[in-house]
Amino acid sequence: MLLASLLLKLGGYGLLRFSLTFLADAMSAFTAAVSVLALAGVIYGSLSTLRQVDLKRIIAYSSVSHMNLVVLGIVAFNQEGLEGATYLMVAHGLVSSALFFCVGVIYDRAHSRLLRYYGGLVTVMPLFATGLLLFSLANMSFPGTPNFLGELLIFAGLFQRSSAVLLLSTAGIVLAAAFSVFLFNRVAFGTLKTKYATEFTDMSRREVSILVVLGVPSLVLGVCSNVVLEFTHYTISDIVLYFDTLNFNN
Repeated sequence: MLLASLLLKLGGYGLLRFSLTFLADAMSAFTAAVSVLALAGVIYGSLSTLRQVDLKRIIAYSSVSHMNLVVLGIVAFNQEGLEGATYLMVAHGLVSSALFFCVGVIYDRAHSRLLRYYGGLVTVMPLFATGLLLFSLANMSFPGTPNFLGELLIFAGLFQRSSAVLLLSTAGIVLAAAFSVFLFNRVAFGTLKTKYATEFTDMSRREVSILVVLGVPSLVLGVCSNVVLEFTHYTISDIVLYFDTLNFNN
């Protein structure tokens, strides 16, 4: 959870804080290369997610795909792209942490992260299944979730920058929906498998409280974007102005 919520965002912060200021010339020169690598990360990361059988690996690989989308927003070099990248990093910190926590909940019951050992949990763990559904929808950027607003801003920035990059990056939307639905369907529906775990108890009050702590901010960010954007707007405007001025002088 610490990796998903904080450490994974250090790369994005470094790009915003240093690459667009101290290393602006290099970022401008290597924009095409960075865009190609980020696009490959979005598509290949999503396809790799569909191939995973370990629950934590599924969420981790999906995080790689989302972070590459953040990079695409940053190299758009405009207000919408940078704000979308920042917003998606904040949203992903909440959503991905909640999904990792959900995996931890069922791991405590069965002591296995392999996907084939789970199924039909909606019948014995309805609270868990509800939480997993909500955060799976957020992970696929369903409208009304914070990931949706972040990706929408990123795509708006990419539309101004390059229609080709925008078109290719939208493949991530379809693939994200595919692996999110795949994960929830395999865990929640089907036949309850009791070969390796004979008892599945639903979430305790402590576990529900942790999901609520992560879910309430996610709900707020899904409908009130100004909670984040009003604090980042002027800083990002300064970065965009500095970058544009530097390119104009060159």
